[in-house]
Amino acid sequence: MPVICRFYGITIKMYFRQKEHNPPHIHAIYGEYIGLFSIFDGEMFEGDIPEKGQQMVKRFINYYKERLLVMWETQHFEMLFPIE
Repeated sequence: MPVICRFYGITIKMYFRQKEHNPPHIHAIYGEYIGLFSIFDGEMFEGDIPEKGQQMVKRFINYYKERLLVMWETQHFEMLFPIE
């Protein structure tokens, strides 16, 4: 699973499509917590990341939404700069 970005102790990853399923989403790891987040609305739909971490991931998704959707569709992954 390629790493797309790391920021504030959070690692963002996305699986290759042949191993993955819809809806388009990313995987976030925050310490010992893991969450799956929808690219469409930034909401965590599975996992146990605390609220503070969820808000940071949601900001990341909102900032990079279009690029994340392109990566999901094309499977051409790239590293993204951390958000501030």
